[in-house]
Amino acid sequence: MALDLDTLGLSATVTAEGISAPDYQTILTTITGYFKQIYGTDAYLEPDSKDGQMVALVSLAIHDANNTAIECYNSFSPTTALSDALSRNVKINGISRKAAVNSTVDLTLTGTGGTTITNGSVKDANGVIWNLPTTTTILTTGTVTVTATCNQSGAVSALAGSVTKINTPTLGWVSVTNASEATVGRSMETDAELRIRQAQSVALSSLTPFDALDGAIANVTGVTRHKLYENDTESKDSNGLPAHSIAAIVDGGDVNVIAETIRSTKGQGVTTYGSTTITAYDKYSNPHPISFSRSTEVPITVNITLLAFTGYNTVIGAQIKQAIADYINGLGIGNSVYLGRLYSAANLSIGTDSTNINYYDVTGMQIGRGGSASAGNVKINFNESAICTVDDITLTVSS
Repeated sequence: MALDLDTLGLSATVTAEGISAPDYQTILTTITGYFKQIYGTDAYLEPDSKDGQMVALVSLAIHDANNTAIECYNSFSPTTALSDALSRNVKINGISRKAAVNSTVDLTLTGTGGTTITNGSVKDANGVIWNLPTTTTILTTGTVTVTATCNQSGAVSALAGSVTKINTPTLGWVSVTNASEATVGRSMETDAELRIRQAQSVALSSLTPFDALDGAIANVTGVTRHKLYENDTESKDSNGLPAHSIAAIVDGGDVNVIAETIRSTKGQGVTTYGSTTITAYDKYSNPHPISFSRSTEVPITVNITLLAFTGYNTVIGAQIKQAIADYINGLGIGNSVYLGRLYSAANLSIGTDSTNINYYDVTGMQIGRGGSASAGNVKINFNESAICTVDDITLTVSS
């Protein structure tokens, strides 16, 4: 019987649920079954046989290879990575594993003024050694205060008044004591502690709370466009925002989700400003009125005059209208419509077929708010958005 070695099913596999592999006993049973297919069902494969030991070795090799693959896979996530792999992972977040910190204690040394102590050390009541700075000089007053570092790493404590023994006698140095207890050190940061700190680090805004809020609003389901304003001055600004406030102009998305997003992300003490006010609640059920606005749409009227050349047709005219409408609709919230910039769209520099520009010349253009048009720019307020349809555009063609 031929063996189909592609269907052993003994290797580690990655699925939507993650990585998995059969356990050792499953591997051993499968390999044993194939061995008996080759050499007969009467083959003796108990642990005391040579063939049994060989099958066990092959099974263990497969099992070890699977475990290595699983460990390699898990090392790419800070949630499952261990030791050095975890230390490498968190560097992406701009942090590193905290090294072991030795305990420190402030000591008062007494002796003859001018006495220099080199590589000195002292002992506490438990016989633990505390190292002085490389060079310490007693002041003319007969005392000096220095910080000594524990010779042992980790959380070593020392009560006030317990560090009183001179470990390296030096002529002119008489006594030592600590008026306060030691600052306890710590061992190297564990994997569990580092994972917690890594999670906290990514919860912080990468730049500022303003940028974090801007990104959070952008990620609210249903939001099509938005713009965030801030007034960090002591008085009302030109947009009417009160002092120390933010104004979010948001189109699309659920109002309650938007309000909760603003409440949970904005900086403390920052007032929200807008035409829509929703009450959001914190985890203590305290109410927080959150204000924001939907943008007010401003229809833009456009009048264009063209000089047509040979080859111009109504299809090109439709392309011009569509290109202008698309440009205006793409301006976003709070962006004014500048007449000069519309010429690029009208000349199909922003459009489907820029070669059609050879068939006409734009001789004039006027724009305005809903109905009226003039040869000037259209100012759009911070909480407004310009909109335009092809029906808002009038095309006058001459030859």
